[in-house]
Amino acid sequence: MAKQALRELYVDELRDLYDAENRLVKALPKLAKEAQSQELRSGIEEHLKQTRGHVDRLRQIFEAMGERPGGKKCAGMVGLIQEGDEMMDEEFEDGVKDAALISAAQRVEHYEIAAYGCVKTWAGLLGEKEAQDLLERTLNEEKEADQKLTEIAGEINVQAMSETQTSESGSESEEEEQKPATRSRGKARSARA
Repeated sequence: MAKQALRELYVDELRDLYDAENRLVKALPKLAKEAQSQELRSGIEEHLKQTRGHVDRLRQIFEAMGERPGGKKCAGMVGLIQEGDEMMDEEFEDGVKDAALISAAQRVEHYEIAAYGCVKTWAGLLGEKEAQDLLERTLNEEKEADQKLTEIAGEINVQAMSETQTSESGSESEEEEQKPATRSRGKARSARA
């Protein structure tokens, strides 16, 4: 009975991942289009190709089990994609926007890493060796994508910081010009009190 319950959970989570991956196939091209860095854009486009392969692997697993893949909405991925869309709508400087896009993409990767780690383990417990191998391949690709994003972020975050400092320097000069007037008004108030 416990094995049957675990199998039901396993199939349910596979359907969740199937929906998640299909949503990403639609969302990743928009993310790539928003990226200013060619390296980031290329990385996202490469992961899009992998994501299509993840969908195919999940179809293989469902076919081998005699199950249908659809029928579940991945609320977690819906939320992550929505957050990413909101980030893309923000008005950032180029380098800062790329840093934001990486943040959104890595949230997705971490979600997928957690999900694939679980279903891979359950496949092993249920004796689904072929599925376990396919899920492990996908899990490794998700980890590699996350690592690549971390590497790209190293350069982009430094650029974002330097752009932020440059724009803040201009703001600080304006603030410094305004401070003496504010201070003298403060002293005048104290004298009146």
